Amino acid sequence: MVYRLLKPPLKHSFFLFGPRQTGKSTLLKTLLDPAKTMFYDLLKTEERLRLSAEPHLFREEILARGKKVTHVVVDEVQRIPPLLDEVHYLLEGQNPPYFCLSGSSARKLKRAHANLLAGRAWTYHLYPLTHVELGSRFLLDRALELGTLPSVYLSEDEEARRTLRSYVETYLQEEIEQEALVRNLGGFLRFLVLAGDENGNILNYSNIARETGTSYNTVKEYFQILEDTLLGFILLPYAKAVRRRLIKHPKFYFFDTGVHRAMAKKVSVPLQRKTSEYGRTFEHFLIAEIIRLASYQELDDRFSFYHSSNHVEVDLIIETPRRETYAIEIKATENPDPQALSSLRLFQEVCPKAKLYCASLVPRPIEREGVTILPWREIFPAVGIST
Repeated sequence: MVYRLLKPPLKHSFFLFGPRQTGKSTLLKTLLDPAKTMFYDLLKTEERLRLSAEPHLFREEILARGKKVTHVVVDEVQRIPPLLDEVHYLLEGQNPPYFCLSGSSARKLKRAHANLLAGRAWTYHLYPLTHVELGSRFLLDRALELGTLPSVYLSEDEEARRTLRSYVETYLQEEIEQEALVRNLGGFLRFLVLAGDENGNILNYSNIARETGTSYNTVKEYFQILEDTLLGFILLPYAKAVRRRLIKHPKFYFFDTGVHRAMAKKVSVPLQRKTSEYGRTFEHFLIAEIIRLASYQELDDRFSFYHSSNHVEVDLIIETPRRETYAIEIKATENPDPQALSSLRLFQEVCPKAKLYCASLVPRPIEREGVTILPWREIFPAVGIST
């Protein structure tokens, strides 16, 4: 049993979003008393068809619930957006239950202009397992190679690889094809291969459009689909003026290193230390891990990367509500080279108050020319994230 860091409030309604197999249903069943909870699983065909045809039945059943029932769980709520109108109506009535509304995609809710309850339900996100949650069971090389989806990380190696391959196929079938999110599935499949190759790179939409035989706007839309279906996240470039960040080329990262490797057809190939692929995967993992833990702690930090006109780049910039700025270079080595640290010092010319860190595989902290080189686990408390 792995105890999750996220603890949604049990005395308030909430949305719980997260990619497939991150453990949303398991978490809710762990937190809630089944004797006091009504569960609606919209992955069940008969339940989905019944409520899709007559959404009002949901309201009538909730109103007729037993007196002991205090919570109502709707799993995969995005599959029937009209149910949210019924939830809204019930929340406005007398003695409503607390609603726990989980989903693995915001895409259909956006397209249907669904009622997101205007603050009546708080929003939380569940991610793959973090190194904090895994504790003594955490192994860095395993997390990089297979990712940390619970059903993957906690399985035997070959079973884990089969699960990852199946995950990609399930995503394509259930989230993309069945929901008709794209008109040209073949074009989207070609795009996914390139998206895997471009993970963590600065996106050039024009080049990707040319290679996939689609348009610039179609490629942007495809990346938006990946973000809306929670398969990845966009990292914007740093600029002093926040508006300027929106017009520059961003980076895209898949939400999990294992899913990315499965998408790129590399999951059967062992990941070797001291290779460029290991370094890129380590960077991917650590950026995602920082964002996950900051989200769980509701820190309201802003994340970006730095890339200058003369190609000076810093992997991650964190800006806190307290007006602190942290610049982090991520290196999968026990001896970061001076060139890696020089990019941090050049960033400090743009942001003089920035605190400079290099997160790496060093065994102990080192101070070198104004840069603090840390073992990767120590970067979290250094930037205000509790572990």
